[in-house]
Amino acid sequence: MNADRVRPAVLALAAVALAAVLTGCQDGAAAAGVEAPSAPAATTAAPTAPAPTTAAPTPTTVAPAPTTVAPAPVTTPPLVKKPVPVATKSKGCAESAPSPDEFALYRIEELDGSTGKVNLVVQHGAWGCATGDSDGAPFVGTGEESRWALDQAAYVTATNPIVSGSANRRIGVQELIDWVHAHPDAGLVFRYETGDDGAIHRLEQVFTP
Repeated sequence: MNADRVRPAVLALAAVALAAVLTGCQDGAAAAGVEAPSAPAATTAAPTAPAPTTAAPTPTTVAPAPTTVAPAPVTTPPLVKKPVPVATKSKGCAESAPSPDEFALYRIEELDGSTGKVNLVVQHGAWGCATGDSDGAPFVGTGEESRWALDQAAYVTATNPIVSGSANRRIGVQELIDWVHAHPDAGLVFRYETGDDGAIHRLEQVFTP
């Protein structure tokens, strides 16, 4: 056989065989269901800002503890006492002018409770002439009897004979009323002070030896 004729035939057969091999590979891949890899889908989500978790602080108000200041005690200076006997209604000798803040107490007239007062039946006077056999000058009435309102809450002190002893001691207005009712016209001498309403708010008995 001529060699020049054989070579083209061999080359043609080789090309056919290579094509068949390539075609078979492609068909096998298709039959096996092999797919070309695809680009992965984006799975990263945008970051979410965290919700605020800090709450506003609750205001706490602490009330200051109350401070109590005890009131200063009121000290009432005792009135100066002078030893005198009980008053006399007689127009005796008087060595001094009538006393503007002292009177002899004879009776007490009770008023309606709504007034908060009682009436004192009194007589103003002056200190009389002392005698040699007396313990002191008498209180001599120099005017007519009059009525003075006494506040039911007045500051009242008494000594002998209303209370025992020679020292003045505070008593209630009702205790004074009871004693005077039981001993009318005794004529005990009292020193007094009035308030803004004109009524007596302080009444202190003058010591009688």
